[in-house]
Amino acid sequence: MPTERISKLLEDLRLLDPERYELVQALRKIILALDPSISEEVKYGGILFSAGQPFCGIFAYSKHVSLEFGAGASLPDKFKVLEGEGKLRRHIKLSSAHDIAAKHVREYLVLALKASATP
Repeated sequence: MPTERISKLLEDLRLLDPERYELVQALRKIILALDPSISEEVKYGGILFSAGQPFCGIFAYSKHVSLEFGAGASLPDKFKVLEGEGKLRRHIKLSSAHDIAAKHVREYLVLALKASATP
């Protein structure tokens, strides 16, 4: 059940851009289905997901949605879709629901969740 802050952020997004709203909702559904212990909160203008430790976030921009991984640099990038060059973070840019499957989003989410559980 989303908190009031999450509901407000989602409603604002739905009113501004229904297509990006649907993309964010599709990502949330995948993430929350990974494990019952996953929680979500609004932070830094997006939605951060944790399972004990934070492992990813969703941020909506004017032309795309970004799935961010705080420790993404340590994830294997088998499909070469992770973007970013910083020491730690990586992200996947998504422009449509088609990108979720095309960019193997679920596989990266599983890797990030597992990595966050490893000390």
